[in-house]
Amino acid sequence: MLKRLAYLALCACTPLYAAPHIDNQRLQQLANDPFWISLGHYEAGKLGGWRSYVSDDKFFLAPDGAHHPDAELRATVDALYAPLSLGDKHPQCVYPARTRWLKDQLNLTGLPKAECTEFNQWFKDVAPHSTVMIFPAAYLNSPSSMFGHTLLRIDQADVQSNKTALLSYAINFGAYIEGSDNSILYAWKGLAGGYPGLFALVPYQEKLSEYRSLENRDLWEYRLNLTPEETRRMVEHVWELKQIKFDYFFFDENCSYRLLELLQVARPGLQLTSQFPLTAIPTDTVKAVKEAGLVESIEYRPSRERELLDRAKALDPEEQQWVLQVSADQTQLQSPTFKALPKDRQALIIDAAYRLERYRANGLERDTSRSQRSFELLRAINQNPAPELQVEQPELPENGHESRTWQLGAGSRDDTAFAEYGLRMAYHDLNDNSPGFPLGAQIEILQLKLRQYEGNHWQVQQLDLANIRSLTPRNDLLKPWSWQVGGGLERVLGKHGDETLVTHVNGGAGGTWQLGENLLGFALGTLRVEHNNDFAAFVSPAAGFNTGLLWRNPVGNLSLEAKGDYFANGEIRRSISLNQQWEISRNLGLRVSAERAFSHFASPVNEVMLELKWYHY
Repeated sequence: MLKRLAYLALCACTPLYAAPHIDNQRLQQLANDPFWISLGHYEAGKLGGWRSYVSDDKFFLAPDGAHHPDAELRATVDALYAPLSLGDKHPQCVYPARTRWLKDQLNLTGLPKAECTEFNQWFKDVAPHSTVMIFPAAYLNSPSSMFGHTLLRIDQADVQSNKTALLSYAINFGAYIEGSDNSILYAWKGLAGGYPGLFALVPYQEKLSEYRSLENRDLWEYRLNLTPEETRRMVEHVWELKQIKFDYFFFDENCSYRLLELLQVARPGLQLTSQFPLTAIPTDTVKAVKEAGLVESIEYRPSRERELLDRAKALDPEEQQWVLQVSADQTQLQSPTFKALPKDRQALIIDAAYRLERYRANGLERDTSRSQRSFELLRAINQNPAPELQVEQPELPENGHESRTWQLGAGSRDDTAFAEYGLRMAYHDLNDNSPGFPLGAQIEILQLKLRQYEGNHWQVQQLDLANIRSLTPRNDLLKPWSWQVGGGLERVLGKHGDETLVTHVNGGAGGTWQLGENLLGFALGTLRVEHNNDFAAFVSPAAGFNTGLLWRNPVGNLSLEAKGDYFANGEIRRSISLNQQWEISRNLGLRVSAERAFSHFASPVNEVMLELKWYHY
């Protein structure tokens, strides 16, 4: 609003260039053009009309521009003829993408020629020529990163030939956070739209360091076949979005959705955002970009953590202990015992020790002693270099199953048969089809299960708001915590032998260990808070455990799990369960499950079920 008033005030006292007359038919034709709709980030309203995703009034030149693309177009044309005394605030300088398109479409003549010094220098520094979509893979130990992320890298003309990608710029869209909200508050506000979202153009090296080092996330680089002209057009629009606020939601109006909008600006006619009416999970948007024929090549960059673990794979337990000793004290390099090792084994140990030292330094302020240790290790590497590390490329993340799951099951609870119908909005559990997902990762959001018992008796069996588990194995070098958190509604054994629907929140932490190549064992201590109508108290706390095995086998994933909750009011609830999924195809799975549940309130109950899972967006 202030921007509009500023240049209108100047217009009142300065001679204006004459804006052309546009007849209403031509005006409506341009206002409905897909490119103009993309520039305004408009979507068709549910009850007709338009609304813009932009939540910032200063983006619009017309008072009702957020809902009327035609009014915004008319206001933009008029504004292009504003006096040059506005300098870098001239609408031609603020809206370069709009200006270029309207000049071409309307063959505008007699436009005042604004200098646009700030924009021209910025555009020259960026020097856009080609575009690469970057996908930092999901990192479960960070709630903000549990679905992965996407951003765009803008390369100069000589990047590929000179291999200077680190000098490129990155376009990123993310939540703007003031202060230091904790992870739980961050996740909640992100789900509820409690943060504004902003675009930013930053040096790619900064983002690369952040994702590969600080968050230990693998990076996938998808080079797009956008032409230099399409890339420049998109970057011009990014300038228009500088410090412009959008609403931000984790599941739909997020980083990936906004970048799809930018690609539609780059290449008008692409239909990318229309594929995501409810959710826009990053892996799904990567698939959409790939299926649209935009990807010409893919490059993989492993995280520092993956590089360290891959280097350590070649070391036996005794050699891994040497890695810890050498990393902590470089004088061990001169010890007779170490020097007695074969030279090739010494090289591997020293290289792993250096990687461990750099990994531990991630996110920490520079420390003189740490820098000295790294220097000594580097000098030792130069004297006895290890073979070049070749990290095996994992499955492409977009090759995993689709994010939404429909479930149809049939089973028996003691002697009573039932059918079960389920829908999960997102997007993977421990037993789901495994390609593209790490073993031990689970992220379930908004899952509903309904049961139909004999006699046409229906009931809500389960409603998960969130159910997240991170079972990352510990080893001699790295000792990450495993954790889980969940909440919602579920059926538990009741006092009269029936099932009671309770509200609960639970969480836990512990450890996971690699027992074999594709076998994990885990043990977690847990806490639970439950509202149960069978209990006297409004809410009742419980402490417990959750332990089991997870095996990725030739046909799918198998889990064997035991858990218990010991309530403060004396109730004890325990269960043991077995689940095996057969991967029929990428988006189809068949699961058999068996469970025996115990409670002080009721006799033990046995349940078996056969379930078909269809992964579908």
